[in-house]
This record gives sequence, structure tokens and C-alpha cells, in this order.
Amino acid sequence: MTEQLEQILSQLTQPDNAVIQQATVQLKQAFKDPAIIPALCAVMSSSQNPQIRQSAAVMLRMRVKKHWKKINPNDRESLKAVVLQAFMQETEHTVQHSLSQLCAVMVKHETPDRWPALLQLLNESTKSSNPHDRQIGLLLLNKVMESNPEPFKPHYCQLLQLFSTVLQDHDNPTALYYCILTLTAITAYTGSEEMNQMRSIIPSLIVALKHLIKADQEKASEAMEVFNELMESEVSIIVPHIADMIRFWVEVGSDATLCDSVRVRALSCIAFLIKLKSKTVMKQKLISPILQAIFPVLVANPPPGEEDPEDEEDDIVDGTDNDNPKHCAAQIIDTMALHMPPEKLFQHLMPLTQACLASENPYQRKGGLMCLAVLAEGCADHIRTKMLPSMLQTVCRSLSDSNQVVRSASLFALGQFSEFLQPEVSKYCAELMPLLLGYLSSLNQTKVGHVTKAFYALENFMENLGADIEPYLPTLMETMLSALSNTENLKIKELAVSAIGAIANAAKELLVPYFPPVIESLKGFLTATTEEMRSLQTQSLDTLSVLARTIGKDVFSPLAAECVRLGLNLTDTIDDPDLRRCTYGLYSSVSTISPECLIPHLTAITTVMLLALKSNEGITAHIEEDKTFVLLDDDDDDEHQGAKDTEEFLDDDAETDLHDVAGFSVENAYIDEKEDACDALGEIAFSTGAAFQPFLESSFQQVYEMRDFPHEDVRRAAFGAMGQFCRAQHLVWKENPTEANHQALLKLLDVVLPCFSEAVRTDHERQVVMGVLESMNNVIKSCKEEVFKNPSRLKDISHVIRDVLKKKTVCQDGGGDEADDEEQQAEYDAMLQEFAGEGIPLVASSVPADSFAPFLNDLLPLIMSKAKSTCTVADRSFSVGTIGEVLQALVSVSGGRAVAGRLANRLLPVLVAGVRDSDPEVRNNSVFGLGCLAQAAGPIVVADYPMMLSVFSNMLSKEKDLRVIDNLCAALCRMIMSNVEAVPLEQVVPALVSHLPLKEDMEENKTVFNCLALLYTHSPAMVVNLMKPIVAASSNVIGNKNVDEDTQNTSAMLMKGFAQHHSAEFQAAVTSLPREQQAILSAAITAS
Repeated sequence: MTEQLEQILSQLTQPDNAVIQQATVQLKQAFKDPAIIPALCAVMSSSQNPQIRQSAAVMLRMRVKKHWKKINPNDRESLKAVVLQAFMQETEHTVQHSLSQLCAVMVKHETPDRWPALLQLLNESTKSSNPHDRQIGLLLLNKVMESNPEPFKPHYCQLLQLFSTVLQDHDNPTALYYCILTLTAITAYTGSEEMNQMRSIIPSLIVALKHLIKADQEKASEAMEVFNELMESEVSIIVPHIADMIRFWVEVGSDATLCDSVRVRALSCIAFLIKLKSKTVMKQKLISPILQAIFPVLVANPPPGEEDPEDEEDDIVDGTDNDNPKHCAAQIIDTMALHMPPEKLFQHLMPLTQACLASENPYQRKGGLMCLAVLAEGCADHIRTKMLPSMLQTVCRSLSDSNQVVRSASLFALGQFSEFLQPEVSKYCAELMPLLLGYLSSLNQTKVGHVTKAFYALENFMENLGADIEPYLPTLMETMLSALSNTENLKIKELAVSAIGAIANAAKELLVPYFPPVIESLKGFLTATTEEMRSLQTQSLDTLSVLARTIGKDVFSPLAAECVRLGLNLTDTIDDPDLRRCTYGLYSSVSTISPECLIPHLTAITTVMLLALKSNEGITAHIEEDKTFVLLDDDDDDEHQGAKDTEEFLDDDAETDLHDVAGFSVENAYIDEKEDACDALGEIAFSTGAAFQPFLESSFQQVYEMRDFPHEDVRRAAFGAMGQFCRAQHLVWKENPTEANHQALLKLLDVVLPCFSEAVRTDHERQVVMGVLESMNNVIKSCKEEVFKNPSRLKDISHVIRDVLKKKTVCQDGGGDEADDEEQQAEYDAMLQEFAGEGIPLVASSVPADSFAPFLNDLLPLIMSKAKSTCTVADRSFSVGTIGEVLQALVSVSGGRAVAGRLANRLLPVLVAGVRDSDPEVRNNSVFGLGCLAQAAGPIVVADYPMMLSVFSNMLSKEKDLRVIDNLCAALCRMIMSNVEAVPLEQVVPALVSHLPLKEDMEENKTVFNCLALLYTHSPAMVVNLMKPIVAASSNVIGNKNVDEDTQNTSAMLMKGFAQHHSAEFQAAVTSLPREQQAILSAAITAS
């Protein structure tokens, strides 16, 4: 049979399809013969043709993998002997490779201890004095270990000793390579007993990699994965060596003679380490050495005659290109900004940046601008409050630089500033909009790549302008509409469609006059069928979604049904993840304005989205071995069971073993599709309510599966959707309060909330944890006491909040160093704690005060500690703001007054100090807190009224900030409503009324008018004396779309009372108003 088998395998390598097909049929026949195993062994050992030896080894591997149990024991034993013998006598590397993989699969079934000959061979070959034997011994060890790291655990100590010897073998790069790969494979499985050994290997590992880089940069780049594995699975191993490792990475990353892949790998390691261990990096004073080394990389001139990738004409600005050293250098600064206190970072960074910005060399100036750009996200508060004018001035100056490379970088920086430095950056509208519009006026002459950057800056800037965009609307829309109808260039059209979305976000209903031509263009694009229109269609769907949310229900509703049909037609005819993703966004938007248009299509829509979540499309497993056989295309129609075994054996891909996989790569479009599917399912469930019930369980199941997805954006979206499902079920129960609906809600909460707690504590990504906390807060806000029906829930949620405030979670570096400099932390770390703190008032308003009191006693000191004058403005504002909201929550829950009274002595000093703060937001929140304290604690704090009134009266005479003045008025009203007898009304009320109407904080009109209504029944004469300013204030409230309906009604009722009982005074007060306001008041009074 051996000769016949060799003949068949030889035919399979022929370049003739007919021959291959015939050989395939013969091979299937041969596989029905039990003698196939010995025959394959013989071919593998003795064929003269290496390709055939390799084929035999691969077939054996496939056979062993699926059917080890069916192979008779004698064949198994002889196979174990033959494969080792073949391996030792083999001279071809590719065949050795396949043989070592065959061994790896056999070890899976046999365990190392039941194959002593393998252990002996590994032991002898890896310690051999012959360098070649050592190489192939390490190859075998590597393959066997990579696929079975755990069964070898008893041998780890011995292996680590071997590795520390092999790592000294600097003249044998192949041995070094396999040794480091094997170390990488076992890192995740090492336990505490191997820690010290692992630590002691690190210095030799660094030296070995230096030698490997000299010998083979590609292999070195792959071997450097060991650092990522060490950082991910056991960062404590490397902590003692951090300085040495950073020195090594910096050296490699900044060496321009090396290939990009090795440099990128080294620079990425630096960014990853900063993300995980920023405190250690700062403690060891490594910020400066890192920056000194990466700045030359960031500002390097490209090779003569070339441009940086992002300056090339066909580059698409999406910021995802990380495969060159320059991008990695910027990424390191970006990571520092996200994970380090701004003050510490800026003292090292600014001198370097300023030197670049002042340089004659355009690439240095570009590098300086890139640096400013990537700081905007992580250091937003610091820049907004301390540096914005000077940084913006620099960027604006660079917009007119003589060099286009610099101009492009300044557009990128402006786009970043516009995205992250709100609302302050929008105040520079008058200076920036003319510059940006100037770019657009030359649309057709400029290179598309440069225009793309101008649009990026313009969009981010416009999006946040709100009504301030109005003066620019005619120019903007004329430019965009003309680009849609006249330009041939599809990329420019796409940019214009995207910009219209950004304009709509700011302009909202101001865009109505331009709506018809915009919709006509979008419909034209969306009904096209040609491939080159694809990305324009994707963008058109996105903009349509924005218009649905912004232009106003009345304008968009008539188109809603047609939009849903457009979306479904597109996904029926075109298979494209980006296009599908944008239809999900469109359905989601439509559900918020016309849910009834979506309901008939829910089956079709949820089916597509759930398939997207289930799909593994776009996720590629990199199998170690290229399949050389066409055998896998098995088109035989399974005439009889005998063929079944053969097919199973041949169909190697039916279950790719994870250990045969060298890694996974996932296409971004499919990740984005999963993320958007989660977001859309959550919002649609919430918007369509009871109609979504038939789909809730299947949607929940599929979204729940995504909570462990490797990509953080998908996890975050899944947690968000799980929260939305809870809120949707709560709404359904509220509208139809059956027992079944109630039980469904409680069951859902019992699954989702523990899942949230677990994620907050264990997820590695800060962004995910922020998303989970936000989602949890929304669920508590909507479902209130239902969340706490489960008796253990109050304790669980309180402890999760406490753990975040104490920095005890995994993504906060698990409590890190206790002796931390508390006042200084990265802004995003502070933001994470704010998300947790926001939960405290929400819990307080959902449970009886006595139940929450013990937990509140634990949590308040953690919040109050952030009110110290040495803390950042953001921290101080958060601290007093949270205290105020907790007190406000206590006003409306049972037992709240007693609890607020008990807290008063601790909270008063913090709030009174906050009133004197230099920052208006801190003053504002402190004033609000004092008002809420008076309201919540009632008579218990009457003794403090004189002191509080004197603080307020002092403030009123000096305060310049309009929002703070509004809140002072509201705080006085809260004091009056809480204890009217304790306030000297004759002095307080005239002062209060003289500051009406409220200018900025429209929500507080509710408090003010409730108080005025109370005063009108308590002291009518005094109110009548002040009628003129009160009537004027009412005319600003009634009919104002920023004031809620209840408040408008309270105000109107007060006016009716005046008109009925004091008509002469009322008429006089009305007559003194402008015509428009007179009309508003008379309409309100005549309305029933």
C-alpha cells in the first residue's frame, strides 16, 4: 500500500486539476483501509520527495487529531516511535515543521508523561552540544508547548532553567527565536512558584533580543510579542526591570537603520506599559528619557523624495494607521496624556514641543502640532482651563503656514481641539470660522487629501456650535449643496454629505429650509447600485440618521417609512458590513421619532442585526500551515456512511484547534458592525416598547454573549444595550402593569446588574468600565426601587461605587501604590470616579434613607476628600456637585430629613468653603448644595440660617457669573420653602426678585416660581408690592421652550391670580413690558 499511497500523494502535487481530482478519489478509497496509518508512517519516513514526506505528516496530523481513539493501540505506539525517528533524521525544515506539529497533536491525546521517549528526546536535543540539534529540539519543544502549555506545568521550572541557558546562546539566532516563542506560550500559565525564575530571565531576554535583531529583524519582531504577553498576563514579573526594558525599547524604536516592524513593535510596547503602569513609569522618572528619545522619531524628515503616509494624496484620515514609527511616537504621547497627570506631563513635554514649533524645519513644526493635537483628549480640562488661548493661537498661525504639511497638521490639531475642548473652543467661533470657510472656497483647486483634513476640522468645530452656526449657514449650505450637485469627485461629495450631518447637529431645525434639496441628493445616492458609490452611500445613511434626530419630528416623520424601506433594500442587495452598520443607525434614529414605521419591519431588522452579532465573518484565524490539498473541497454527495469518516478526516477546518492558530485578526468593519448592532438593538427596544417584546429574549441572549468580546468597543456597546433592555422592560411594565411583565423585569435586572458589577471590577479597559457605570446609572435612574427589590443589591452597588472611588478595580491598576500622590491623577482616572460618584444620588433617591445611610456614611468621606483646595477644579466641582445632588435626593425619600440632618454638620463646612472658591462652577454647585441642605434637613438646620443668609447676601453683592446668580436665587427660594418663618422675607425677597428673570439655569425657574406661588398665599401684600419684576420674569418663562410645562403653568396660574385679585397693579405691570411679552401674558391668562 505504501507505494500506491506515495503514487497518489505525488499526483496531488501535479499542476493538473484532472489528475488531482482522480488522485483525491483514490485517496478517499485508501482511507477506508485500516492499513492507512502504517502506510502514511512509511511514506513519511522513507519517501525521497520532501513535499510528499510533508503531505504524509500533515495527513497523519489530521487523522490523529480527529480519530486518535479509533487508531488501534499498536499503531499508536509505533506511530509515536516512527514520528520521533523521522523527526531526528529529517533534513528539510518545512518537513520538520510539519512533523513537530504532528507531535504536538499527539501530545494532546497522550499527555507528556505517557510519552517518555518524547521528553527524553526534548531533553537530549535541547541540551546537545551540536547547535543544529539544539535548534530542531527547540523547534519541537516550541510546537509541542504552544499547543499544550498546561500538561507541561510540572516541567516549567526545569524549562525555565533551560531557557535561561539557551538565551545565552547568542550565536544561534534560530534557537533564540524558538526559545523566546516557547517562553511566550507558557507565560500566561506560569504560577507564583515560577515568578522569581521568570523575573531573573528578563535581563538575558533583553540581551538575546538585541542579538536576534542583528541576525533577523523579522523573527525578532515576532519574538518581541513576549513583552506583550508578560505585560498582559503577569505584569508584576517585569516591574523590577521596567527601566531596562524601556531603555531597550527606546533604543530599538529610535534606531532609524532598523526596519519599521521591529521599531513599531518596540514603540508599541512603551505605549502599552504606560497604559498599564503609568505610576511606576513616573516614579522611576522615565517620562523625560522616553520623550527625549521619541521626539526625534515624531519630527523626523521622511526619506528624500517621499512623504509621510498621512501627507500622501490618497491617504484617508482615520487615524488607524499604526504601522509606522512616527504614528507610534504620537501614540505614546497620546497614551501618556490619557494615563498621567497633566501637570507632570506638561513640564517635560512643553519645552520640547515649543522648540519644534519654533523650528525652521517644516517636519519639526508638524511634529509640534501633532503633539498638541494628541494631548487634547487626555488633558482636556488642563488645556481648557489653563492653556487654550495660547494653544489655539499657535494652531491658527499654522493654518496659514507656507508649507502644506504644516497646514495639514494644524487642521488635524484644530479638529482634535474642537472634539475634546468643548465648550470653550466654540467661543472662538468668530476667529476660526472665517479661516475654515476660506479653505472651503478653494474646494476645487486643492488636493483632495488636504481638503479631507479641512473638512475634518470644520466638522468637529461646527458640530458643537449650536445656534451660533446661524450666521454661517447660508455660506456653508451653498458650498455643500453645490458640491453635491456639481462636483464630479465622489470623495468631495462624501465629505460634503458628512459635513451636512455635522451642520445638522448644530443647526437642528434652522436647517429646515435646506432640507428638500439635501434629501433629494441623499435619495439619489442611496438608490445607486454601482460599487464606487459604496462609501458615499454609507455616509448618506449616516447623515440621514443625524437629520432624523435633529430636523424635527414634523419635518422628518413623513419620510420615516421610506427611509426604513431604503435601508432594507440596500442590505438585501449589497453585502457590506459598513453599509449594514449605517442602516442600523438609521433604524435607531427613526425609532426615536416614528417608532410605528419601524414596527412592521422588526422581524427583518432584528434578524440582520442578530446575524451580525453571531457572525465570525471578518475574524480570520491564522492557521500555522498553508493547506496544500484541494482535498478539502469535498463535493462527494455522501453516498454511504463509509465516506463520512473520510470527509470528517479531510474537513480539517470543521473545528480549527485554537492551539494551531497563530493569532486572530479582525477586520475593523465587522467590529464596528457588532458595536452598532448592539447600540441600535438597545435603542430600538427602548423606543418601540411592547412591540419589541417578541424579540427581547433572543436579542438579549445574543448581546449578552458579546460581554466578553475581545474588542473593547463591542463590550462597551453590549453593556449599554443590556441596560437599555432593562429600561425598555421597565417601560413595558409601567404601561401594562401585569405580574408577568414585572417578573420579566426583575429577572432581567437579576442577570444584568451582577454582570455590571463584575465588569466594573474586572474589565481592563477604563472606557468599558465608564460605559458600564453610565449604563448602571441609567438603569437606576429609570427603574428606581425595582433595582433594589433584590435584598443584596443595595450593598453590591454601594460597594462597586466604593471600590472605584478607592481605585481598587483592575482598570485602575488595582489599588496600585497606596502611598500615591492623591491630588494628582490622569483626567480620565478622575472621570471614571465621577461616573461612579454619579450613582450615589441615584441610589439615594431610589431607597429609603435609613437603608442607604450606613453605605452613604462610607461613601461621603471619599467624595468630600476631593473638595480640598489642592484638588483640581474638576474634582472640587464634582465633589460639591455630588453632595448637592445627594441632599436633593434625600428631600423626596422616606426618612430623608433625619439622615440629612445627621449629615449637616459634616457637609456645611465643605459647602461654605466651596461658595468662596475661585472657580464659578464650584461656587455654583456649592450654592446649589446649601439650598438643598436647607430643603432636605428642614427645621434641623434652622440654627444655621443666619450664617447661610449672610454668606448668600455677601455673594449676591459681588458675584459676576450669571449661572451662579441664578442658583443663589434658587437656594434662597429653597430656604424659604423649607422654613418660611426662619427667613427675614422683607429683606430677602426684594433682593431675590431684583435678580429675575433667570439668565442661564432655566431649570431653576421651577424652584423660583413654586416659591413665589407659596409667598403669594403666605404674604400676598409683599408679593403685590413686587409685582412688576415678577410679571416681567413670568413673561420670560411662559412660552419659553427651555422651561418645562409645569413651571410655565405655575407661572400662568400666578399671573391669573394677579389679574383676578389685583387687576389695576397687574395691568400697570403688563403695560410697562414690550408688546411681544404683553401678548404672551394675555394669551396665557385667557387660556383655560
